Amino acid sequence: MASPATSTHGVVIRGAMATDLEALCNLENQIFETDRMSRRALHRLLSSPSAVVLVAQSDRDIAGVAVILFRAASRIARLYSIGVAPHHTGRGIAKALLAAAEAAARARHATTLRLEVHEKNFSAIKLYRGSGYCQFGRHHQYYQDSGHALRFEKRLIP
Repeated sequence: MASPATSTHGVVIRGAMATDLEALCNLENQIFETDRMSRRALHRLLSSPSAVVLVAQSDRDIAGVAVILFRAASRIARLYSIGVAPHHTGRGIAKALLAAAEAAARARHATTLRLEVHEKNFSAIKLYRGSGYCQFGRHHQYYQDSGHALRFEKRLIP
C-alpha cells in the first residue's frame, strides 16, 4: 500500500512492518479463540512477496489487521484473515480494512477478492454482504471448532 489512508474515526490503515510482529501476535490472541496464526506464520507473512498485511493503527495501538494472499498467474486474491480488537469494534475499522484490502488486491491486478467466514460470524457476514460480496459456496467443518465456512467473493472491476 503506497500511502496510508485514514478512516472516519482517526484510524490509519498502513502496511504492517516487522516491528509490528509482537502486536500482531497479541491481536491474534485477542480476536480469535480458534484458528489463530502462529508467531512463525505471521513472521513469514510479513516478509512474503505473495502476501500483504495491513494494520489499522489507532494512536500507538494496533486496532485491526487484514491479510491478503496472492498466487502467481491468478487474478483472484484471497482475504485470508481480517479482525479488529474487541475494544475497537463498532468504529468502522473492519469496513476500512476491507476497503484497503480491496485496494491492495486491485493494485496487484486482482479482479476478484475471495474469503471464507465462519457461518456463525453474523457481523462479518453482514459487513461482507453490505460491501457487495456474494456467497458462492461453503466448506463443511472448515474450522477447528468443526464450524462450516461460507465462501464469498467480490468482483473488483466493473
